[in-house]
Amino acid sequence: MKKIIEKIGVPWLFLIIVGLIYCVIAIFNFKAAVAGIETFLHLFIKILPTLAIVFCLLFFSNLLIDTKTVVRFLGRKSKAVSWFIAVIGGIISAGPIYLWFPLLSDLQEKGMREGLIAVFLYNRAVKIPLLPMMILYFGFKTVAVLTIYMIIFSLLNGYAVEKILQRTKRNKQ
Repeated sequence: MKKIIEKIGVPWLFLIIVGLIYCVIAIFNFKAAVAGIETFLHLFIKILPTLAIVFCLLFFSNLLIDTKTVVRFLGRKSKAVSWFIAVIGGIISAGPIYLWFPLLSDLQEKGMREGLIAVFLYNRAVKIPLLPMMILYFGFKTVAVLTIYMIIFSLLNGYAVEKILQRTKRNKQ
């Protein structure tokens, strides 16, 4: 079984299994299978523009951002500017979080620190378009304090992630 999985690959095996499930469902309830396929196609068409943007970002990041640049600004020996970049990047990022994972994975392969990834993801909770509504409901002081705390705790979270991963790597050696 392992040889089959290695030969085909997990993504293709998953696709084959899902296809077989749809075939079995089609035998017993053809309308349900067609409805499932139509739902999939509508969802795929709906997220296709976002996927295209993410793949364009990946493409241009591979063209424009070389490994040396990533290591210099976001690598192990980067300075406080890298933390600032991660905070601002997380705050201004938009769209579903799962679409950012390929880009972050690509940057990590080029040398981005794991703590900065944690800071980026944590700061996605600070949503600029929602700030006016939050101020309306909770008041300016509450929103300002909450936002500042979220940024501070994102930095603490990123620092903790780095320390935990460093300890884990040392224990493995």
